[in-house]
Amino acid sequence: MTTSHARGIKQDVLNDSSVADYLQNFPDFFERNSQLLTKLRLPHMRDAAATVSLVERQVEVLRERNQSLERKLKELVDVARANDTLADRIHRLSQRLIRTRTLPESIAAIETSLREDFDAMHSVLVLFIEEARALEPDMGRFLRVATAADEQMKPFESLLTSGKPRCGQVRDAQRDYLFGGESVAIGSVALAPLGRGGALGILAIGASDAERFHPGMSTEFLLRIGELVTYALTR
Repeated sequence: MTTSHARGIKQDVLNDSSVADYLQNFPDFFERNSQLLTKLRLPHMRDAAATVSLVERQVEVLRERNQSLERKLKELVDVARANDTLADRIHRLSQRLIRTRTLPESIAAIETSLREDFDAMHSVLVLFIEEARALEPDMGRFLRVATAADEQMKPFESLLTSGKPRCGQVRDAQRDYLFGGESVAIGSVALAPLGRGGALGILAIGASDAERFHPGMSTEFLLRIGELVTYALTR
């Protein structure tokens, strides 16, 4: 390529873009002009005082691109493994619920599965089922029986109206009602309304890690858990 023209490219239009277009159209340019490879020097990406050849820079760019792809692949594999683990836990919850026949058995199975299968040590089941009130003393802090009209449920109105699970940090009034004396240890919460429009209540799972349940995460599995619990409580 000369300073005056390069295969139809005039000197007055030579710029970064035109040179890049030319090299893309003629990728064999450096094969036909291999002597340039030894003459071209580029600033080193990590050492401004040093220079490297074009080939070395290409190798470095390819290496960094490969590392980026490896990181993305690892992220995908990690997500797949986490989903597989979660699917297995939901399967175990399903097995437990299938074996239940009564409301007390279903509530006990839900608590056991959350604690043993999901390692959810801060979980609360709020039910709008009057028959469950007699079970509160035996279920400890896991079971709360209320009505949708109770004053304590007003902070949850938008959640119940939407009928969709939510994840993230919650308001103090919500956290205090759900977790009581342990509320200060709760950094994030997953909430699943039970039944259409939350007609049966709410399932809440708390975590000490503020990033464990965040607004950007998928709630698909949480929706499935809510559906399983709803079915078990109404059959």
